[in-house]
This record gives sequence, structure tokens and C-alpha cells, in this order.
Amino acid sequence: MKFAVIVFPGSNCDVDMYHAAADGIQCSVEYVPHTAADLAAYDGILLPGGFSYGDYLRCGAIARFSPVMEAVKREAEAGKLVLGVCNGFQILLEAGLLPGAVYRNESLKFHCRPVTLRVERSDTAFTNAYAEGQLLNIPIAHGEGNYYCDDATLAELRRNRQIVFTYESNPNGSLEDIAGIINAEGNVLGMMPHPERAVEELLGSDDGLGMFQSMLKAWRDANYAAV
Repeated sequence: MKFAVIVFPGSNCDVDMYHAAADGIQCSVEYVPHTAADLAAYDGILLPGGFSYGDYLRCGAIARFSPVMEAVKREAEAGKLVLGVCNGFQILLEAGLLPGAVYRNESLKFHCRPVTLRVERSDTAFTNAYAEGQLLNIPIAHGEGNYYCDDATLAELRRNRQIVFTYESNPNGSLEDIAGIINAEGNVLGMMPHPERAVEELLGSDDGLGMFQSMLKAWRDANYAAV
């Protein structure tokens, strides 16, 4: 499996993403600039955290117009796996690849600490290495992670079981404790906590490694099922 780590001006978790894919699950991975127009060579796309374009205007609002996002949309529509974390999640929301929006944290403060996540689904391409209800120790680092959507969208998220992760103790005021959601097709996941920062015990937790192991398994199952 070959991953692309998209690098925007202001990305600061791209190296963490690279490490998770290259060293965590021993996959091929390349940095791809925001100016790229073609992602056909990659099996998985990773949008890292940071402050794309300085978070001017609104988190992810400028990055959504980067040339690479048209390629991200094409590959997502083709069924390839796309993971957006923190600022990457914000970009996916702004680009319309996931529903809803994020606001400033309820406390109006930047939060950077480990939190406990609950796995709401273990049958997705991103969570098959976990058990439903499993609690994960994953760090957060964001000032705008307060997820919100309207009632109709929330009803749809519930109906389609698109809420994949929730907070055990909500750090930012997110609606229904939402920490991560998936698209209806099941191949695009956005989340605020950073699994790429929790791929080895030396960092305090390796609970995030299962995210990348899950993606690798899903890709192998899809591509080698008939072999």
C-alpha cells in the first residue's frame, strides 16, 4: 500500500503521519505538495494537522482551494481511503467531503493533552483493528475542534452510523461528544485527535497504530480478496 501525505503551507504533523505509515506499518509513503494535481499513484491519502495557510479566514477554508484538493476529491469518489486529522479534518469539512463544521473550543483555549476516545464502530476501513466500545488513549492539539452540525445532518449521521469516535470526557464542547466521523460510503474519515502521535509506547500510547493497521488490512482485503 502506498500513502500520500499532503503537505500544505503550515502543516506541522506531516512528519508524524509519514512515521506512522512508514515505520508503524512499513508501507511506502511520500510527501505530496499542495500544488500537486494528480494522486492516482497512491492507495491512501493522509491529510495532516497543523495550520494550513496560517488558518487565515477560517481553519481549512483556504486549503480547500489548493490544487491537490481536486485530486483528493477524485480519489475519494473512486473509493480510495482518505484520513484527515485535526486540520486535515477541518479541510475535509470545508471541502464538503464530510458534513458539518468546527468552531472554537467551548473554553476558547487551545487544548493539547491525551484524551480517551470510545470506538463507536469497529467495522470500518479505519477501525477494524479495534473492538466496538474499546477505549483509546489518543492526544489532541487544537483550538477549533468543537464539532457542530444541524439537526437534519445529525439525524443522518446517526442513521448511517457515521459517528466513529466519541470523547469519554468532551474537551471542546463537540455536539454529542463527536470526535470523528466517516462519510456515508465509508472511505473518508475525519477526526480531531491525533492517532499518528500515538503509534508507539515510547510516545505514551500506541493506541493510534490500529488506525493505520486497519487501513492496511482494508486495502489488502479489497485488492487481494480473490488471490
